[in-house]
Amino acid sequence: MFTKTNNMKKQNDVGLLMIRLIIAGPMFLYGIGKVLNGIDFIKSMLAEFGMPQFIAYGVYAGEIIAPILIMIGLRTRIAGLVFAFNCLTIILLSQTNNIFRLNDFGGWAIELLAIYMVVSAALFFTGAGRYAISAKNKWD
Repeated sequence: MFTKTNNMKKQNDVGLLMIRLIIAGPMFLYGIGKVLNGIDFIKSMLAEFGMPQFIAYGVYAGEIIAPILIMIGLRTRIAGLVFAFNCLTIILLSQTNNIFRLNDFGGWAIELLAIYMVVSAALFFTGAGRYAISAKNKWD
């Protein structure tokens, strides 16, 4: 294995920064799409399940606010939980029939959502790392 004598140092904080940007950036784009195109389709899905339609506005917390907080490294732990809950909600509302299916290429049909959910949940345990706006609070 690599040791410090091999001039190979762990760069965990750089890795966490990369993870934060790569997981939150694309989800933020989904959120921008919802801002531009509306969330009526989410309201319809909620209505099908007999749930109040105002819950659909939570998508903005999960796809706009949480990704921004994750990317900048502010309250990353709590933002990761919100992000993960958003992904779980998406799976339960629109992808339950795909949980045990493969896509046309042989991959798990919900793999992208699962990756988003698990990585954002993992940020709850790791925090943002050193390269963040805030790293002193217990929720960072």
